[in-house]
Amino acid sequence: MTHNLINDGPKIALFEPDIPQNTAAIIRTCACLGAKLEIIEPCGFLLNDKRFKRVVMDYMDEKEIRYYKSSDQFFDEKQDQRIILMTTKASSPYTEFKFKKNDTILFGRESAGVPEFVHKMINNRLKIPMRNNKRSLNISSSVAIILAECLKQNKLI
Repeated sequence: MTHNLINDGPKIALFEPDIPQNTAAIIRTCACLGAKLEIIEPCGFLLNDKRFKRVVMDYMDEKEIRYYKSSDQFFDEKQDQRIILMTTKASSPYTEFKFKKNDTILFGRESAGVPEFVHKMINNRLKIPMRNNKRSLNISSSVAIILAECLKQNKLI
């Protein structure tokens, strides 16, 4: 059974991504699992960066990616939608959260996460539980874990 999640499935949003290889790997993950990707600019790299192109290969489909020129535009357009922030600063694990089909799951910059004003705007903040003394997973691994859980909970895989 195939699923087309582009219109009614989860959305992965990246806040000002700054590592081209990670963004490319996330594009591939979203393409393979049928999730919509949203990128909040500015990015810390150009889409013609050779490191980006090497990882994204032929998975880049501009029609499947929504770009926002700023966080203001993103939050203005998402006023009536549920946004979940994935952050190492959260106290609630994703394993105790019920994802909805059309959630937007927001991931911060690899180098700095999201600014404090974003933390304050979003009610649902989740973390991936990790062993003691470990800071964080690679963002592309985190996206894959959360996207798989969201798809599983909503019986989309």
